[in-house]
Amino acid sequence: MTRDRPTTAWLRHVRAGDGRPIYLALVDALETAMREGELQPGDQLPPQRVVADQLGVDFTTITRAYGAARGRGLVEGAVGRGTFVRRRAMEDEAGLADLSMNLPPPPQGVSLATLLKETTAAILDRTDVATLMAYHAGPGAPGQRAAGAAWLAPALGPIGSERIVVSPGAQSALTAVLTMIASPGAGLVVEPLTYPGIIALTARLGLRLIPCPVDAEGFLPEVLARLCAEQKPAAVYLVPTTRNPVATTMGLARRREIAATVLASDAWLIEDDPYSRLFDSPLPAIASLAPERSFHIATLSKTLSPGLRTAFVSTPTAAMARQVADALHATALMGSPLTTAIAIRWLRDGTAERILAGVRREARMRRALAAEVLPAAQGDAEGLHVWLDLPPGLDTNGFRTLAAARGLALVASDAFATTPDAPVGLRISLGGPAKASLLRQALDHVSALLKPPLII
Repeated sequence: MTRDRPTTAWLRHVRAGDGRPIYLALVDALETAMREGELQPGDQLPPQRVVADQLGVDFTTITRAYGAARGRGLVEGAVGRGTFVRRRAMEDEAGLADLSMNLPPPPQGVSLATLLKETTAAILDRTDVATLMAYHAGPGAPGQRAAGAAWLAPALGPIGSERIVVSPGAQSALTAVLTMIASPGAGLVVEPLTYPGIIALTARLGLRLIPCPVDAEGFLPEVLARLCAEQKPAAVYLVPTTRNPVATTMGLARRREIAATVLASDAWLIEDDPYSRLFDSPLPAIASLAPERSFHIATLSKTLSPGLRTAFVSTPTAAMARQVADALHATALMGSPLTTAIAIRWLRDGTAERILAGVRREARMRRALAAEVLPAAQGDAEGLHVWLDLPPGLDTNGFRTLAAARGLALVASDAFATTPDAPVGLRISLGGPAKASLLRQALDHVSALLKPPLII
């Protein structure tokens, strides 16, 4: 159904004759059609007179039904314009305040919707559509790779675009790199708590996870050196900036130690770096300290928008960039040409920096809010998430169930654990709720849940 051609097909869900008022049966039918996807946000409903005629009821009954649907938040509209299925906020769609997914918050002072419309129109006006929507193999066009190199420069430093690969997201990039450098049975050194995507990926590829002890900054260099010597891992994987999930950042001295350790071993370094651009002055990427042994992956999903599905991979050499591109082609074929074109245009014309500035402002305001409501939580002032320690032995499944009953979607440490004795805690993501007021509400609920007695 479209706005221009409203249909009455969904009225078949109306169940009359069961003793309920017909106007309530109509509202229930509307909810059923929305739940089953027959009606989508933005779809126009038929005029009330048309519905009255089809159901054989009086006009005032339909007026009452449409009013009740509006009261439930199902529809919106105005006299002379029509009635439409309401475009609902993410919290409404899920029925939860989502504190589980790390998303950039809506950027202050910037309308992504307007930018998407304007940029898409400009691209379609100035680009041959057949060429745009064809298959695009390889590491990316020269201009795309150059834009990626410039975007990475604040953390990675100057880098030749021939070493850059454009990827449809960080997970595809991780898949490509691991399939290129690690055979089934090979080991991957990780932190005791690490990104769930790498846990799932290594299981799929038949790789061994090798947990390395950490302190507040990350890997203990002397232990990492011993593991590399004894276990002969294919690679060392880490998220040094706003570590996922524990939310702290590895300092420069430790980065240098880790770089030296990797250079002295036969292992590769895989640096997953989604958050550095959220900092005004990010620390040097570890890959910049050991470029000949490092793959650096930076997605736009945490700084601009997950919907862009664009990430950049920095490789040790131009030849390895071509190998990563071949691995991407074998596993993901290619990214969406249109969303990649949007991302690259934003990088090149300065729009990305405007969006990033708005995300930074909103993220820091939300982090300050989290510090106020949950003072025990740890995390960078620039971060999109915080980490909250919980008592050892806590029933995290029971805690999540209780949280869901309060309208909260949370993720606990078991999703990140690579060893049975990993710390117990919550990663609380701050960017998901559409408004800061909704975030405060959700954090207040978390705070209330954490008051004794906890579920043990």
